[in-house]
Amino acid sequence: MTESTQTPKEIVEVLDQYIVGQNDAKKAVAVALRNRYRRMQLSKEMQDEISPKNLLMIGPTGVGKTEIARRLAKIVNAPFVKVEATKFTEVGYVGGDVESMVRDLVENAIQLERADQYKQVHVEAEKKANNELVKLLVPAKKKENRQNEMQNLMNMFSQLQNGQAPTQDNTDQEEVTDDVREKRMSVAERLHAGLLENDQVEIEMDDPSQQLSGQNTMLNQMGIDLNDTLSGLMPKKKIKRTVPVSEAREILTRQASEALINKADLYHNAIVRAENTGIIFIDEIDKIAAGRSQNSGEVSREGVQRDILPIVEGSQVNTKYGAVNTDHMLFIGSGAFAENKPSDLIPELQGRFPIRVELKDLTKDDFVRILTEPTNSLTKQYMALIGTDNIKVTFTIEAINRIAEIATDVNHNTDNIGARRLHTILEKLLEDILYEGPDMQMGDITITEKYVDDKVGKLAQNKDLSRYIL
Repeated sequence: MTESTQTPKEIVEVLDQYIVGQNDAKKAVAVALRNRYRRMQLSKEMQDEISPKNLLMIGPTGVGKTEIARRLAKIVNAPFVKVEATKFTEVGYVGGDVESMVRDLVENAIQLERADQYKQVHVEAEKKANNELVKLLVPAKKKENRQNEMQNLMNMFSQLQNGQAPTQDNTDQEEVTDDVREKRMSVAERLHAGLLENDQVEIEMDDPSQQLSGQNTMLNQMGIDLNDTLSGLMPKKKIKRTVPVSEAREILTRQASEALINKADLYHNAIVRAENTGIIFIDEIDKIAAGRSQNSGEVSREGVQRDILPIVEGSQVNTKYGAVNTDHMLFIGSGAFAENKPSDLIPELQGRFPIRVELKDLTKDDFVRILTEPTNSLTKQYMALIGTDNIKVTFTIEAINRIAEIATDVNHNTDNIGARRLHTILEKLLEDILYEGPDMQMGDITITEKYVDDKVGKLAQNKDLSRYIL
């Protein structure tokens, strides 16, 4: 089990590369993450006593709440899942089960743990994959051995009698002549030198669709997986693919790694990892708070809150990998709370989110920074996209200021959707260039303040038009 050892300042510095402003929210998240690491350094008795301080991020749409969560998933080496509170429904109604968020977190933890264990066996797995590639590139004649088939059948019946799942031995005996042996040695040298990476080779692999075909959403919500049960009774379906050697090596290495790792250790470590370092981000939590009115036929919002409450408080959730305890998972709630307020949540749930962080509305200066400062800002994204048509686009600082000014005005006069307004304005602004770009010759285009006014400035001044277009 691993946990990010970054300091709060280092976490904030990484977030600053992608998110403008909202320093209070960044600090609160960074401290909460660091506290996970601090807790793991304490004695076992003290660890059990310290519970995570869950956060509630409050702010209008488009100010960075979800983006902070999205970037967190990439910063921390910890299981992370983002869920929408609106997709859950009260027990007894058709809809998502609240415990599914914990099961999703465990699946994410297994992916992280599997990647770590793959790294540990990578050298041995790649060696086996290269040996298999040599055999596929220089095939030998297979022996016909009917007695071997009969022996396999007898072994399967014997396994059934002993209460074991039957397994078939598919290893084929080869007749390796001196000529084949010499050719394989030559191919192995060329393979090691990287001279055969683009050659085509036919490989046999597990059918990826077989893993998805038997999934049952309702059974999975109860922690039951029929795939595991049925896979032991039926042989795995294989498919053949012709792929380049470089891709074949990756597929064979992955298959060899899967055979080398210990599944019991993998699932145990993943559960421990999810329990101690898991983060669940619950978005749109304000939508399940009690509103102004509610019809009798609607699903009870308070009922959804009461279903979520035991998970946040700490409870055991059954998954197909074993029971998972949520006592020390970190929960981050997020919502605009435009039509209600945090106090509209049931008191028990309010108490489970002791740290409140308010994200501020974005100003014109914030919009200017959003367009220029982040590592992959919106203007840089559009410049790169249009650059694929051999057209170089540049924005003057006056144009960027004008775009920020229009975004602020439209947000003020219509609905405030924060930084998402910039997407709408830039798409409208660059519509002609994006459409005509492939047919234009190579050249440079400068976006000036006048160009911005001509394309979107007049639309922004017309309140009726801006409601529908911007």
